[in-house]
Amino acid sequence: MAGVQRAATRNRRPKVAVIFGGRSSEHDVSRRSADSVLRFLDADRYDVVPVTITRDGTWELGDTAPHSLPGMLAALEFLRTVDVAFPCLHGPFGEDGTVQGLLECAGVPYVGSKVLASATAMDKEFTKKIVAAEGIAVADSVVLREGQSGVSPKDRVRLGLPVFVKPARGGSSVGVSRVDDWDALPAAIAEARRWDSKVLVEAAVDGIEVDIALLQEPGGRVIAGPPLEVSVGAASDFFDYDAKYRAGGAEFVIPARLDPVDAGEVVRTARRVFEVLGCAGLLRVDFFLTSVGGRMVPVLNEVNTMPGLTELSQFPRIWQAVGMPYADLLDRLVDTALA
Repeated sequence: MAGVQRAATRNRRPKVAVIFGGRSSEHDVSRRSADSVLRFLDADRYDVVPVTITRDGTWELGDTAPHSLPGMLAALEFLRTVDVAFPCLHGPFGEDGTVQGLLECAGVPYVGSKVLASATAMDKEFTKKIVAAEGIAVADSVVLREGQSGVSPKDRVRLGLPVFVKPARGGSSVGVSRVDDWDALPAAIAEARRWDSKVLVEAAVDGIEVDIALLQEPGGRVIAGPPLEVSVGAASDFFDYDAKYRAGGAEFVIPARLDPVDAGEVVRTARRVFEVLGCAGLLRVDFFLTSVGGRMVPVLNEVNTMPGLTELSQFPRIWQAVGMPYADLLDRLVDTALA
């Protein structure tokens, strides 16, 4: 911490490196999130340095006239000059513990979860196994590893139709397909394998899609925003990439139209997910709230250790709904990282 304090004193403002782009399929999504973060971080409070990771993995500093860093050692040396990093990265090669490990090596505080939690949360198979071991409901699924190309007749009966076919390590619904006929399964697996060698074939869950935003305060306390209900437009079969990023593709209702008892249960379950995965800073937990034996049960869909952060994304919208402006949310994230 002494080095951090010296840097902050020398610059008078904490130097914040906003890292974005990356090699994953969510490169463009990361850029959109970073555009908002860079616009709303207070320039009077922070010395902000944009850091782009190109699609081929090159690190570039600055925005108006960026210059490339000659290799990872140079990137590591640069990172040691900042007070805090804001890895505004989505998907593999950024949200999955890889950049977090580099920041740990550099000794730099950073926004978000540490290495293990980031890596675990990125892998849908291991996320489901860990939370299921804690008694949290998850959708039934089959994991197809490299070399496995189909679902057995027994598993087809167990899963039923429709199923959702997903890359195991990815986000923004890239490579995700809904399958209503088993004859369409091979094409859906091939599409998912464009993005990841490991694929999940997951049973559909009939229920209300609800997101919970969790935010860790500098003192360590974790607070939850009100549940957000996702309502997908008629043009989409599910909350796919187009529905997420096309104007009018989905409607967000805050607070979700839930019974207070059900709302409390989904928030409590989200808090348990945060704890059992060992998360830090922030987390968005996505559920399907479905009826089981006459009561509503939250079934985990997925988690996002670095959710979308445009000012119109679900995570900032949830906090705006309870009176926390976007700029204040960013201040909270940076302050918690520094603490």
